[in-house]
Amino acid sequence: MDTNEILYNRINDSFKKQNFLSFIGAELMHVEDGKVVITCQRKDFLTQQQGLIHGGVVTSLADVSCGYSALTTMSEDSEVLTVEFKINLIRPAISNKSVATGEVIKSGKTLVIAESTVTDESGEKVIAKMLATMITTKSKNSYRY
Repeated sequence: MDTNEILYNRINDSFKKQNFLSFIGAELMHVEDGKVVITCQRKDFLTQQQGLIHGGVVTSLADVSCGYSALTTMSEDSEVLTVEFKINLIRPAISNKSVATGEVIKSGKTLVIAESTVTDESGEKVIAKMLATMITTKSKNSYRY
């Protein structure tokens, strides 16, 4: 197995554990060091009152693409959590598919700065831009609920 395949499998294993992503129909399309691409098909139950893809769905795709792009730069025993983000919803999401591309800007020991661009399926129309800070954490088993 080559390095990219190992990295894809690691991210995909985590991706499949996120029930929300399964619910909205998000798919992991591409993984490389510092970059992740996620897509989501338009579904009526993902729309808001005007028939547009809900901004919460667009934001979730951007957040997850930032998080997983950050995780590609972290050690294998790490998990990732969002510390903060800022999103600009640039145009309505009216296409049949949204594509979120997350890319690492700066990777540190604890914090990773990433950005996501969400586009229509052609990649020509930018729907949203996110800038996010992610933090390296250890296994979820260390949390107390």
